[in-house]
Amino acid sequence: MPDNEVQNATPLLDVQDVVKRYGHVEALGGANFSVYLGEVVALIGDNGAGKSTLVKVLAGVVIPDDGRILLDGEPISPKRPSDVQEYGIETVYQDLALAQDLSPAANLYLGRELMKSAPWGWFGALDKRAMLKEATAAFSRLGVNLRDARTPVVNLSGGQRQSVAVARAAVWATKLIILDEPTAALGVEQTRRVLDLIRRVRDSGISVVLISHNMPDVLAVSDRIEVLRLGKRVARFDAHNVRSEELVSAMTGADAL
Repeated sequence: MPDNEVQNATPLLDVQDVVKRYGHVEALGGANFSVYLGEVVALIGDNGAGKSTLVKVLAGVVIPDDGRILLDGEPISPKRPSDVQEYGIETVYQDLALAQDLSPAANLYLGRELMKSAPWGWFGALDKRAMLKEATAAFSRLGVNLRDARTPVVNLSGGQRQSVAVARAAVWATKLIILDEPTAALGVEQTRRVLDLIRRVRDSGISVVLISHNMPDVLAVSDRIEVLRLGKRVARFDAHNVRSEELVSAMTGADAL
């Protein structure tokens, strides 16, 4: 999205002056952050910048002490992760939260299982055939290549597991997906596939927040970049017109010296 369109548009998600304290430690000291419709925005910062706390606030895991969060221009006050999911926001953490002994298809519907029609559904019978069919179609649509959507996740590569987790979020999200270090510990080819998947998700109309320490990945897939330092937003960049050195300077505070 061009800069003038960003300035004139209402953000899909708008974090305004959010504060979170843990005793005498201020993890977020009036943090601001915005996401616009149909974009990948990277949230970057050095260790201790407040990224993890802000992600937990957005995911409904942590309740802020002050500030506002607006979704489509309307204030929201999530108290738990299920509240955020009802708003159409899904989060994929570094640990992926996949059930290793279940198949990718079963993981896609974990906690949202399809039941067979009556009378078998009355007794808790799962419609595994329907879930496999829908999951296979979703993986194909998102470009997730799996030999068999029925094999246990434990048998998949790291990149395939990450793709399954992102695909699960994409299936259920209607507005926004938050990805926490999605390419950490992946090889070059696996990273490329995950970044391609992120682009597909964006192109489907779902916005993406990317948290990453990997500057090449950030620059490869992001439309915009926002920088946190010491619990506050200190810089915003057009990802297509910024160099890695500028991002590192903003993260470390070298640009202020």
